[in-house]
Amino acid sequence: MMKLLLAKKGDLSEIMKLIEQAQAYLAAQHIEQWQNGYPNEQAILKDILNNESYVVKLEDSNLLATAMFTTRNEPTYKSIKGNWITESDAKYGVIHRMAVGEKFRGTGIAKFIFNQCEQILKQTSIQSMRIDTHEDNLGMQTLLKKLDYIYCGVIYLENNDKRLAFEKLIH
Repeated sequence: MMKLLLAKKGDLSEIMKLIEQAQAYLAAQHIEQWQNGYPNEQAILKDILNNESYVVKLEDSNLLATAMFTTRNEPTYKSIKGNWITESDAKYGVIHRMAVGEKFRGTGIAKFIFNQCEQILKQTSIQSMRIDTHEDNLGMQTLLKKLDYIYCGVIYLENNDKRLAFEKLIH
């Protein structure tokens, strides 16, 4: 059975392998996302230390996937060209830095991560999840639409990269 678990420091090298596989996958699709050395070990280690890094495992297997999940507000979401569904000061969950191992793509693991994170939000009475993705990352956009995420507009990262922003109400 698959489990979503908080990552530990000892998972860092395996998480970085997943990130590197995702970077190669995006590059092969000519997507600029994650092609500038990000996310790097420092970003992932910070997620782990903040208890915001998660991994997907089968019983005693290697890591199948990783993602960062938090309920802390995302600074780059303060300004959007468009409109969030919920009020700008509402609490929400955020998923970032999701990577599925190359052998496990297309098996529903990303959907599993979203479902697990949405369950955490339900348990804490937080009513929405927000996420952003590169405009060329059609795979993630397709998944978001399948999972009933609504396109809300454009946000800009700290380095001024444009991202498409989505939100879903959690009931």
